[in-house]
Amino acid sequence: MKYTLGAYAASPNHSGWSPELETAFYNELKALPNIKGLEHPFLGSLHAHDDSWFLTNINPQWDYVFTCIPGIMNALGQNPQFGLASDNEAGRQAAIQFMQQACAAIGKLNAHLGRQAVTAIQIQTAPARHKAVSSKAALKASLEALLQWDWQGARIVIEHCDALVDSHAPSKGFLTLGDELEVITQLNTKLNTKQQLGMVINWGRSVFETRRVEGAIEHINAAQAAGLLSGVMFSGVSDKDSEYGAWRDSHQPPTQSDLIPNGEPGSWMTEQAIHQCLAACNAAELAVLGAKIGIRPHDASIEQRIAIIRDTLAILDRYFNIT
Repeated sequence: MKYTLGAYAASPNHSGWSPELETAFYNELKALPNIKGLEHPFLGSLHAHDDSWFLTNINPQWDYVFTCIPGIMNALGQNPQFGLASDNEAGRQAAIQFMQQACAAIGKLNAHLGRQAVTAIQIQTAPARHKAVSSKAALKASLEALLQWDWQGARIVIEHCDALVDSHAPSKGFLTLGDELEVITQLNTKLNTKQQLGMVINWGRSVFETRRVEGAIEHINAAQAAGLLSGVMFSGVSDKDSEYGAWRDSHQPPTQSDLIPNGEPGSWMTEQAIHQCLAACNAAELAVLGAKIGIRPHDASIEQRIAIIRDTLAILDRYFNIT
């Protein structure tokens, strides 16, 4: 098996930009045999710092899954009304314009590689509901607009982020999984199979929302029962106040084990938890399957970063090797 890697979370460029450092990091990524491609962060242009650097240094054989969450969070910092699900029309239109930029960036990458290299784009249902009003109707209207564009084969999928709940402060506070699934189901009845919208579950964000390891499986099951599960990305979370922070969406590595000697001791994302999620779905058939891992301390070497990435993907490999 090969996997989609959210490598940007593990980049040595945690602040600022050093192309030399990132080049060394990418050279190591290209040597990993079980990476299918990258979950690529979209912030408004193809690459956050340098499109030319990115096009020069990627593996041309990789496939790409764009994720809009970095750009969305930046936009929300400037305008809390921003989002595809926003009931504020100016905020909703700003999000649609942002998605037009994403569509253009997909075209630029595909043109450079001479193929449909971008297989999916993950959107998120901003705004944060504790700061602005959002609705299923607004999300549906936005998606109807997006579906009129040429995405060059990239499938539009919603990545579920933690919804606003009464029990604790949110990280994202977007729409509920049920609301997202309902909107997708309504739209898919009118679409041909090539345009079908889907759902991606992020392990850490589902556990953050539910405060239970089982919450990730429950969200996977719900998306699967609706016939909409398109992907699972493994990203950890914890209640421990470590360098990653307690209950923060900081992409913790899996917990320490025989397979990950340098894992995060307090992480709730164990090998068993990962394997249970894989067993809950037809994992090998998912369009998006992989991991997004942050690295602490921030000054960790590239070798340390690659080691944790390699070990995390080994957990996925071990599941497929024994099933």
